[in-house]
Formats: sequence, C-alpha cells, structure tokens
Amino acid sequence: MQAAHGVEGFLYPNEVELQWSILIVLYPYITGLVAGAFILASLERVFKVEAVKPTYRLALLTALAFLLVAPLPLQLHLGHPERSLEMYLTPHRSSAMAMFGFVYLWYLMVVLLLEIWLDYRKDIVQLSKTTRGPVGWIYKALTLGSSNVSEGALRADDRIGYIVTVIGIPSAFLLHGYVGFIFGSIKANPWWSTPLMPIVFLFSAMVSGIAAVMILYMVSTWMRKKPLDTRCVDTIAKYLFYAFVIDFSLEMLDLIHRIYEADESFHTLDFMVQTRLYMSQVVLQIMLGTVAPLAVLAATQLWTFTEAVRQRLYFASGVLTLIGIFAMRWNVVIGGQLFSKSFLGYTSYKMEFAHREGLLAAIALMILPFLLLWGLVKLLPPWPENEAKA
Repeated sequence: MQAAHGVEGFLYPNEVELQWSILIVLYPYITGLVAGAFILASLERVFKVEAVKPTYRLALLTALAFLLVAPLPLQLHLGHPERSLEMYLTPHRSSAMAMFGFVYLWYLMVVLLLEIWLDYRKDIVQLSKTTRGPVGWIYKALTLGSSNVSEGALRADDRIGYIVTVIGIPSAFLLHGYVGFIFGSIKANPWWSTPLMPIVFLFSAMVSGIAAVMILYMVSTWMRKKPLDTRCVDTIAKYLFYAFVIDFSLEMLDLIHRIYEADESFHTLDFMVQTRLYMSQVVLQIMLGTVAPLAVLAATQLWTFTEAVRQRLYFASGVLTLIGIFAMRWNVVIGGQLFSKSFLGYTSYKMEFAHREGLLAAIALMILPFLLLWGLVKLLPPWPENEAKA
C-alpha cells in the first residue's frame, strides 16, 4: 500500500491527520499574552514599581481584549460549538479541559472586569455627565448606578482594587498554568509529558505578555506623537530580561534532563528536532526568538546606548520575543503530534488557507484582539494625561 504524502514509517490510523491545528496553537499563545499583561500591571499596583505606571491601564485593557478572544480558537475547533455551554454550566472537576470554563469566567468576571471598573470608576462617572449621545448612554450603564466619587469612596475603590489584583496574580497563573498542565499530564506523549511543562508555559506567558505591552505602549505613544517615558520602557525591558532568563533556564533544564534520561523516545524526538522541526524550533524559537532577544536585552543592561538606539533595540527584541514564543507554542502543539506513539513513523501538517481551522481564520483571530483593544482605548483612554485630567 502506498504511503500518504508526508508520512514516513509506521503510524496508527488515527495519527495520519493531526487532531489539533493552528487554532490550538493560538489558544495558549493568546492566554499567555493575557497572563503576562496582567502580571505587568500588577507590578505597579501590588509591588509598587512606579516606573511602569504609564502602562498600567494599557496592560489591563490589553489583557481584557485578548481574554475576550481566548475561547474563540476552541469554539472554531469544535464541530458543535454550542455544546461548549455545558462546560460552563456542568461541574466536572476530574477534567482539566472542562475546568477551563470556571477558570475563564472567574478571571474575566471577578478579577479583570472588576479591577478595570474600580480603576476607571471615577473617570466613567465624570464622562457619563459630560458625554452626550449613545456613547454617553454607555458610560451611564458602566457606572452601574454608582456615582459617588468622594475621597472615601475612591479610597475604598483603591483598597478593593488592590485586593482584587492580589487575587488576580495567582488567578493569572492558574489561567495559563493549567494549559501547560493539560499538555504535561498526557503521559502517552513524551514530547509533552514533563512536570516542567506548566512552569515553562507560565514563564513564557510572562515573557510574551510583557513584550506585547511594551511594543503596544511604544507604538501607541509614537502614533499619538508623544514622548516615550524612557524610565518606564527601561524598567519594562529589565523585567522582560529577568523573566526571559528564567524561562530560558527552565527550558534548558528540561532539555538537559531529556538528554540525560535518554529514554526510548529520545532518538525519535532528536530526529524530529533535526528534521521536521529544525526551522521552527532551532531557527525560529531558539536562535531568533530566544538567543537573539536575550543578547540584545543583555547588551542594553551592560552597555550604555543613546535613548533612540535603546528604543529600537527594545522594539526589535520585543518583536523577536513574540515570534519565539509563538514558535514555542507551535512546536509544542504541532510538534507533539508529528511522530507516532510507536516511535516508528512520522507525519506532516498541511495548513489550509480558507478553512475553519486554516491560516485565514488564524490571522483573523490575531487581528480581532487589536480591534477590540482599539475600541476599549477609545472608550476608556489609558494614557497618563487623561488620568491626570480626570
């Protein structure tokens, strides 16, 4: 019997076609951006890192925009997306995948929306009194009937917001850590089955979210023709470098452990890295997406550059970081399905273009959060000058 195109060796019948596509790659990537953006916001609110205050509100709105889109890749992947409602309504504590509904609703409704509302409440009340038309009706609805902006009420908002942020930090870890837990708990797949998988996912999420907010802050400031807060960008780049070093160390620790253990799956995984995943893992993830931005960020910490040069280096390192983290998600999700459980065969992944789970749908899903963020920024401006004016 002639082998299918892109298939080598012996594969079980259900392994010829991949069950998880580019949409499942986007799911952990988007949730990682959410968790990382929230962690950056918590630096100012909880850990009192005043230097990053210009990005506090932008980070919250970024987390909200991407969180609203996070379930959509899963919905498009399902044959009957309407059945997903059962996941939100029926408790099923023994299923890590089913727990997503509760984690998602907790993080969205209780943590993120509540913190944004408490932080913007004074602005919303004032805008509801000065804005006319449909937008004014939106602001009035957002006040939730609370128009008290006295000093005592604002102090109470600040205290409650602080508590919500403290609760939100482990919630952000739970939101993205459970994604790594799902992969790491699949014992039948040696590419995924490692106890470090949830921790690697967590730190890579922090890295991608911090990089995304840094780029958004720089681009939005340039578009508004405002001067960049150099101290803010320098501090964000410093924390990005620290998180990246930890993330890279964990990934290297996992790699060294695999090499030292060298079980029966090692030769198969090694062959995968040298052939089918060479471009995505060695070139994109490790060289361009990890070593290059780490070297650039390290250079900015060790040597003195002009302000303009530093900004360009930060921007380039942020873009390369996002590419590297996406490649890491690709290698985990797609790479983990390219070899047979028998270790005797390999398959390939062909991504369609105009398909429910194709490239066009993936591009649309990546554009959508930026459109939502644009609308949120128009409705609730996150810039420090607007906050000072309010």
